[in-house]
Amino acid sequence: MVSATGESAVRIERVEVTNPEEKQVIIGQGNFSIFTCDDLFKTLFTAVPGIKCAVAMNEAVPKLTRVTGNDERLKELASENCLRIAASHSFFIIMDNAFPINVLNALKAHPAVATIFVASANPLDVIVAETELGRAVIGVVDGTSANRVETEAEKQERRELCEKLGYGVD
Repeated sequence: MVSATGESAVRIERVEVTNPEEKQVIIGQGNFSIFTCDDLFKTLFTAVPGIKCAVAMNEAVPKLTRVTGNDERLKELASENCLRIAASHSFFIIMDNAFPINVLNALKAHPAVATIFVASANPLDVIVAETELGRAVIGVVDGTSANRVETEAEKQERRELCEKLGYGVD
């Protein structure tokens, strides 16, 4: 892409994540995707007994999306979303029967993981930049915008939920 002035142009695009069942999604960037896709699946599979998940990862050469997992519907969603993002070395994980808190440390410790952009079941938009060379994930819009500060009653409800889940706040 070259502008009318002859300068290289950057195009910014919004890619809406398709997640009709509001499953947990993790989007990140790694390297050497020929083995990383399978390795990330193994990491997830061994981190949480009973996890259903799929990992898709875009490879720069030969310009394809690799996919693996243990659930056909999740593999379909992971590969479709990752291909629409189309940024080299980006990966898209979608999972059921687990939460990001259960797997994030294991994923971040993997030597091929460069960064994690988001881990959420919220509606997501991936912001992608495109140049002559290719595409890159700039960031992710995670859910809707906050529009007020919580009330004391809401704070109390949040803390009660945390305690119910086994997390002491104070």
